Amino acid sequence: MGTAMIYFRWAFAVTALGLAGTFWLGWRYEGDLGGALSFLLVGAVLAVLEISLSFDNAIVNANKLKTMSPVWQRRFLTWGILIAVFGMRIVFPLAVVAVAARIGPVEAVRLAATEPQDYARIMAESHLSIAAFGGTFLMLVSLAFFIDADKDVDWIHRIETRFRSMSVVPGLAYGLVLVTVLVFGGLLPAHERTTFFAAALLGALVFLAVETLNRVLEAKGATRAAAQGGAGAFLYLEVLDASFSFDGVIGAFALTQNLFLIAIGLGIGAMYVRSMTIMLVERRTLNQFRFLEHGAFYSILALSLVMFAQSHVHVPEVVTGLLGAAIIAISLAASIRFNRQAA
Repeated sequence: MGTAMIYFRWAFAVTALGLAGTFWLGWRYEGDLGGALSFLLVGAVLAVLEISLSFDNAIVNANKLKTMSPVWQRRFLTWGILIAVFGMRIVFPLAVVAVAARIGPVEAVRLAATEPQDYARIMAESHLSIAAFGGTFLMLVSLAFFIDADKDVDWIHRIETRFRSMSVVPGLAYGLVLVTVLVFGGLLPAHERTTFFAAALLGALVFLAVETLNRVLEAKGATRAAAQGGAGAFLYLEVLDASFSFDGVIGAFALTQNLFLIAIGLGIGAMYVRSMTIMLVERRTLNQFRFLEHGAFYSILALSLVMFAQSHVHVPEVVTGLLGAAIIAISLAASIRFNRQAA
């Protein structure tokens, strides 16, 4: 246990600084101890929310990092975390508001700082597009894992062997996602369908583009770094992290409309995801628990369905987080049971 905690020392340091920042932010905005403590509590809850939603993200990151060269591993764990914290938790919400409200980035920052209610309203109005894009991308990520002829380890045999046998059908994953998009989109009011279908199509195109780039860079004749799963895998992980972050960023506005508080809280959680990823890679945890990766992709599939469902009903973020954590916990228990039987 003590050895494992070493991996989280930077996360603990960021937690201390971040919570101190939330306290100062609350004092600055509210001007009293009660307001400062309220901001501190919300920041802590946001961090826990981000961690609970990102267990599967850390597992998938670790699985991809195993195939990357040490240089690109370091780049992902340094540049990648900066992109994850500052890009998705700060720049992305600002970009959504700037595009939706047709204002400049400076005006979006001013809106977030001085008119947080309007800022949160614009973000909420963009939720349909985000749900369609994120749901489509994440469902394709999960199906790509299960519909794979080279996959040789099964957790839930009846489901996974059937998926693997269907890998001979070209484009099956896109077909299944298309049916899902048509079902959820068809239930929407007519004036919302175009927005939903356009965002879903963009999610599929982004997945296809990232997969194509990854294949090209890994092809024969590519540079040595790229051939070891470098640039393509890096881009894949960044887009995947962005898709995972949609739910947390949007859900955070249910707790607070303060962009800066959201950025600090979710940034703290992102540091724990980074620490978990490093630990999983260096300690070869995925090799020790053979079904843990399966649990992560089942969790991603569940999250994609939740995002589609959110185009119709509100699903509390705590439910989403607990669902993913529960699936991974069950896969971990199954792995431990398998190891005992094998021993």
